[in-house]
Amino acid sequence: MHPAYVTCVCTAAYGLMKLAQALGANALADKDPLPPDLRQRLLARDPLFVASHWVLFTVAVVGVVVALATVRPWGRRFPRRILLTAAWTAGIFMIVRSFGPVGFGFIGDALVLTGLRPPPPQHAAPARELARWDLMLWSPFFLVWGLSWTATARRLTRTVRGERKTGAGGGRAGGTAAPPR
Repeated sequence: MHPAYVTCVCTAAYGLMKLAQALGANALADKDPLPPDLRQRLLARDPLFVASHWVLFTVAVVGVVVALATVRPWGRRFPRRILLTAAWTAGIFMIVRSFGPVGFGFIGDALVLTGLRPPPPQHAAPARELARWDLMLWSPFFLVWGLSWTATARRLTRTVRGERKTGAGGGRAGGTAAPPR
């Protein structure tokens, strides 16, 4: 399977979760690794968080289009540099988030769970629970999602280089053409 399709599935799953949250569903919102004050605002459906869910849903829709544009014939209409920049940026961002050198992620979660970075005592139990959820769900998801974006970008990079060598593609955007039916 082409990595762009894995990217589409991950992006659509995330987008649908954000849509559900924007429409009022919990949809794992209580497992979102946020500081306590922000988490309370999220669960109370603060208008800023509701708006952010709509924005993230919209970004996910754009992400699905970008991922598909790397492999579908209609994607040749998009400038390749934009597709490559979007794919590499999303992939690297998500991989960095999954490891969490500055917060949640494999590293941050391990530090919280081992006590090397203890949370404030009044928030210790919820912080450990959220770190477990992040370690078991969110960080692996972001890692797979980020790796699929970088694999999509790498595959598109190879396609672009191949077209430059052969003179195919006319310098237009997109990815490999689908085989004729």
